[in-house]
Amino acid sequence: MNRYGLTDTQREFHESVRRFADTRIVPLAARIDETDEFPADLFAEMAELGYLGAPYPPEYGGAGADTVMVALLLEEVSRASGAVGSSLNAHISLASSVLYHHGTEAQRQRHLTRLTAGKALGAFGLTEPGGGSDAAACRTRAVRDGDHYVVTGSKVFNTNGPVAGIFVITARTSDAPGSRGVSAFVLERDAPGFTVGTPDKKHGVHGSPTATLYFDGVRVPAENLIGREGEGFRQFAQTLDRGRINVAALALGIGQAALDAAVAYARQREQFGRPIAAYQGVQFPLAEAATELEAARLLILNAARMADAELPIKKEAAMAKFFAAEAALRACGSAVEIFGGYGYMREFPVERYLRDAKMCQIGEGTSQIQRLIIARELLGRF
Repeated sequence: MNRYGLTDTQREFHESVRRFADTRIVPLAARIDETDEFPADLFAEMAELGYLGAPYPPEYGGAGADTVMVALLLEEVSRASGAVGSSLNAHISLASSVLYHHGTEAQRQRHLTRLTAGKALGAFGLTEPGGGSDAAACRTRAVRDGDHYVVTGSKVFNTNGPVAGIFVITARTSDAPGSRGVSAFVLERDAPGFTVGTPDKKHGVHGSPTATLYFDGVRVPAENLIGREGEGFRQFAQTLDRGRINVAALALGIGQAALDAAVAYARQREQFGRPIAAYQGVQFPLAEAATELEAARLLILNAARMADAELPIKKEAAMAKFFAAEAALRACGSAVEIFGGYGYMREFPVERYLRDAKMCQIGEGTSQIQRLIIARELLGRF
């Protein structure tokens, strides 16, 4: 039975991704987490399968997948490994997306085609040391100097930073207030004056490396300006709207992995002469997690279908991201408790799921920011 109204193409794609995730990612997930090493070989395989360019048209080397298919891709990859899902999401949903939707044809041919082919990974530089959720508080500056811009500043929490070859960033090009002076640029890793800091030591998603980016008088060709001056914040905001659907799918995958593990464990673990699945104290949190994850899945599919229909999705994407992230974290917490002491041990995967799920509450807009977006869409600004 086709429970979710998927087309034949979507269903076949989903099944193929699930097979890949189960056979190629799941066996490596614990080692990726333990070593905190980026799985370059896996990404090379995903490039061969077209996953690194999934949402983009074939003329740019992409697979032409719709938004529903991309959400299914990220759910299944993240069910196998939140770290692999995190890096894949940053590559296809952020850096590549800005170039495709807002770049020139020359920028797409030069940079996007390399990203879709896996010849370079992408990173997305928006957040600054003093900015956090105030993404318009951009202090990185780009000063026009002839046919170049000179960029000075820094960006933090850049997923894929240590391994990326192409970076899409924001910088302030004028003193216009708020976001109106912010512009977007694409630059390559070997640009003189551009350095990537040492990988951050994170609570979760080990193997999905993040780092601070430093710009010390980096000369960026004027042709690398994306769109026009002052459009950068709007471009990034539109990118994040779509990206939130994919973070929601990422969270759903992690939460589903935790639920599956908890159900399997509850059936075989015995206490007081019975499987713990026989006790309501175990049954109820599993029922709640299953219900919340199913609701998250439907929110994601609704937002994805609206995006494919080119309808406004700001509220729906925020709802999906907010609800899925919260549901995933609760599901992972319940899984750890059902495993008991073993749930706190590294040899069992549920403690990794819990650490990985926390990232989904924070990245691409915190749960508090999602609440704010939803409220503003309902009520307007006050």
